[in-house]
Amino acid sequence: MALPAFAARALGPPPLQLEQGAPARTTCPRRHSRVEAELAASRPGSVAASVRAGPPRGVSLGFNSPPLQDEPPKAFSFLAGALRARLFALLPRGRRRRMHDLRRRWDLGSLCRALLTRGLAAVGHSLKHVLSTIFSKIFSPFSSFGSMDEKSNKLLLALVMLFLFAVIVLQYVCPGTECQLLRLQAFSSPGPDPYRSEDENSSRFVPRYNFSRGDLLRKVDFDIKGDDLIVFLHIQKTGGTTFGRHLVRNIQLEQPCECRVGQKKCTCHRPGKRETWLFSRFSTGWSCGLHADWTELTSCVPAVVDGKRDARLRPSRWRIFQILDASRNFHYITILRDPVSRYLSEWRHVQRGATWKASLHVCDGRPPTSEELPSCYTGDDWSGCPLKEFMDCPYNLANNRQVRMLSDLTLVGCYNLSVMPEKQRNKILLESAKSNLKHMAFFGLTEFQRKTQYLFEKTFNMNFISPFTQYNTTRASSVEIDEEIQKRIEELNFLDMELYSYAKDLFLQRYQFMRQKEHQDARRKRQEQRKFLKGRWLQTHFQSQSQGQNQSPGQNLSQNSNPNPNQNLTQTPSQNLTQRFNPNLIQKENRGRQKQGSGRKQSGSSSNRTNDYIGSVETWR
Repeated sequence: MALPAFAARALGPPPLQLEQGAPARTTCPRRHSRVEAELAASRPGSVAASVRAGPPRGVSLGFNSPPLQDEPPKAFSFLAGALRARLFALLPRGRRRRMHDLRRRWDLGSLCRALLTRGLAAVGHSLKHVLSTIFSKIFSPFSSFGSMDEKSNKLLLALVMLFLFAVIVLQYVCPGTECQLLRLQAFSSPGPDPYRSEDENSSRFVPRYNFSRGDLLRKVDFDIKGDDLIVFLHIQKTGGTTFGRHLVRNIQLEQPCECRVGQKKCTCHRPGKRETWLFSRFSTGWSCGLHADWTELTSCVPAVVDGKRDARLRPSRWRIFQILDASRNFHYITILRDPVSRYLSEWRHVQRGATWKASLHVCDGRPPTSEELPSCYTGDDWSGCPLKEFMDCPYNLANNRQVRMLSDLTLVGCYNLSVMPEKQRNKILLESAKSNLKHMAFFGLTEFQRKTQYLFEKTFNMNFISPFTQYNTTRASSVEIDEEIQKRIEELNFLDMELYSYAKDLFLQRYQFMRQKEHQDARRKRQEQRKFLKGRWLQTHFQSQSQGQNQSPGQNLSQNSNPNPNQNLTQTPSQNLTQRFNPNLIQKENRGRQKQGSGRKQSGSSSNRTNDYIGSVETWR
């Protein structure tokens, strides 16, 4: 149908015609601009209207659907197409290219979605068929009760729901990878000894020092409801922070410590009282100063416990009598570490800006002067100092820190180095530290976490909730030093090296002694249980036997009683004479009587021994 001349002049040159037989290209109106979409939707016979009337976006017509047929050209449809072409020509070239790309992508996306939908449907159908076949073979005896397809579907759904529920419960109960339920090796074979795994050479340990039984046996009758108090002496960089957290968060108690989120200190009260049973950083704070040593704690703790926080520290001459009087209440504990590792860890900590300026270092009632204890740095801290500078400072308190904090400094004039020669001073400090360490209620080693836990539990009869963890990688282990530097550090800490050797020997001997004692007690308990069960069996056996013996004499009398008293009279005189005057018969009768008498004596003695044994068993019970 031809257009009028005025219409052709108004529209300009005719647009490009589609090839015959080519399918009409559909586009999505959402991809057009607002003006083009409004113009396309305003015409009832436009392409946009046909697309809207068709299937929604993303739904394929199928693979076997016939291609779109060209409708016969009409005036209004051709006019709308011409207007659309004119408007499309007015768009920029980049805009037109993007619109063509969007059309191609929409067609390709529809094809991919159709393929994916068909593939998933085929897989689901085949899987359902296989499962229905399997369930039909398994539950064929129950096929008469209903439709097999419905039952198999319900059973499959129930199994899937049960599996999902089990996974959710498992994730809730065991959120981490260290779940105890997942450790199947515990059911197959017994695991290695956790105490032996810490030290591979524990079986070849050879003691160097001779300790008495009293030194090795550590058993504290700790009364948490009474007046007993555990005092933790925290030495820097020995793992004391971790052990302190175990004391307030990891002990099974009738009234556990109350630890609030965001606060370092916990409230550790005695059951039914408002008093604390633990004196440490995480329970009472630094009440006696930051990292107070043995000299400070023995002077300060009694005053703080008695409520005299503002009282002046007692002189050393009074502290001796006070320790002797209150030794039954105050139980000192501490943790030691290898001197080289501890020294490197403290150096790394100082590099990060730690100073411990708040430490009081009170000795004999006063802190040291600046001449007695000069500083190694001039600024606010010693951050970023190299290891050589850290080692070269002669006033560095990191040198032999463990000996200094465990010894009684009043014996050597506190921090005044001019009181006595250095050699004599070092000897007194070392002996004092060894003596205090040996008489402490408990001490542990950082390198033996599980053994430390074991000895603490056996000493105080208090069990931890979760086991200690041995960390083999620390900040000190990451520092690479050569043999020369290590030898220099050992020389600077020669007192700590000797103290640690002494402490390690005592620690391992205590551990071996306590393990042997535990095995002996278990063996003795098993023997007593066997003895008790054997005594019970013997008691019941002899009681039944005695009851049988009490019934036997009456039965013998009834059996031996002669119903015919005239039986002896019926015997002939010749028989009576032979019985009377035959010597062989008389000897046999005498032998029989002697055997009966000896048997009665033996039975009496055996019954007496049995009664004595049963009496001892009853006494043990």
